[in-house]
Amino acid sequence: MSIDNQIQVVLIDDDPHLRQALCQTLDLAGLKVLTLGEAQGLTSRLSRDWPGVVVSDIRMPGMDGLELLRELHAQDPELPVLLITGHGDVPLAVQAMRTGAYDFLEKPFASDALLDSVRRALALRRLVLDNRSLRLALSDRQQLSTRLVGHSPQMLRLREQIGALAATKADVLILGETGAGKEVVARALHDLSNRRTGPFVAINAGALAESVVESELFGHEPGAFTGAQKRRIGKFEFANGGTLFLDEIESMSLDVQVKLLRLLQERVVERLGGNQLIPLDIRIIAATKEDLRQSADQGRFRADLYYRLNVAPLRIPPLRERGEDALMLFQHFADEASTRHGLPMKELQPGQRALLLRHSWPGNVRELQNAAERFALGLELALDSTPDNPSAGVLTSTPGGLSEQVEQFEKSLIAAELARSHNSMRSLAEALGVPRKTLHDKLRKHGLNFADSGNSHADDE
Repeated sequence: MSIDNQIQVVLIDDDPHLRQALCQTLDLAGLKVLTLGEAQGLTSRLSRDWPGVVVSDIRMPGMDGLELLRELHAQDPELPVLLITGHGDVPLAVQAMRTGAYDFLEKPFASDALLDSVRRALALRRLVLDNRSLRLALSDRQQLSTRLVGHSPQMLRLREQIGALAATKADVLILGETGAGKEVVARALHDLSNRRTGPFVAINAGALAESVVESELFGHEPGAFTGAQKRRIGKFEFANGGTLFLDEIESMSLDVQVKLLRLLQERVVERLGGNQLIPLDIRIIAATKEDLRQSADQGRFRADLYYRLNVAPLRIPPLRERGEDALMLFQHFADEASTRHGLPMKELQPGQRALLLRHSWPGNVRELQNAAERFALGLELALDSTPDNPSAGVLTSTPGGLSEQVEQFEKSLIAAELARSHNSMRSLAEALGVPRKTLHDKLRKHGLNFADSGNSHADDE
């Protein structure tokens, strides 16, 4: 059994009378103490972030204080260990100090000497753990900026929210369009939490057949239904001690939603065909691409489950709202793909950058990642047109010289304005800042047609 973090001092001495006297001294000073008669097995009971100190006699049967010091410091070199010595053990204690012991006390010693040493050691321990937390927080922020690439205000805010929520026990509801990166956010929440050593179990509720969803999630006992020949551990139970990510939660039936609500409220699961309530230590991260409030108003999603899940919502902004993040992400994924395939890295050219910025990315980051992979492979990349982006264009990975790049950039700018709702040639020319005669020439040069935009006043003077 691990030692509780509320314990401040572990006191080890094989002399029960001395152990009791020292425990009383520490206890009267308001310190929480655990006393042990032997050192064997202590290391396995202490976590690396245990916030206390160890006080141990040197001479003990079995493992002595010096062996204990070496074992504890192999696990955590910064854990303060105070050694109690007899007169003949002073040379040993001095040697131990040189190899990492925090302090030694020679018998007999005054109570105040013990308290002073323990308090100084506890203060040092707090400082060490605070520094570790700061380093971990810095590392976490670096991890987030690597996983969730972008400098837009929306992404900076999202990374802030993830950092604030990760260390809490709160269940989270992630809101985002298809391909926006909902599972990436869920994994970041798990990896930056105290549950990082536990399992991360991801389920797409929309991919589960209605006939098996309850068995998959909650498990079943033998004979629970036809074909259930042996016990099955469900995903919720399998994720015990960790995090369960439930994507496309809007696709769950109302019956399954009732069971999920009970699990969220009571933190227990009952296998199909079973009578035993199994307690769970689990964090639920749900995700949806729909407006669950609207679904609840329409009777397609339980309102009580929506309110239970909506305590800590995280919205992932679609790529079209993130400005030049699209360029940064594209280059990031293209460089990754080039490295993976052993190909030279390619830089985006001005015309290509304009094309990427103009695209609305209906498939979000997933679409962009696939596009960057094709770009890295040297394939011509046609970006799909959409109602909001009727002139998507073609992105090539092998641009020509300067003049060709300038022409491509000019064509991209004109095509972008053509896609907007200009109701006359005059308004289009004004938007581009060129005379109408020049605009006519450039439209012919680049093979662009004003009439294709659907405007009836193309020749309006």
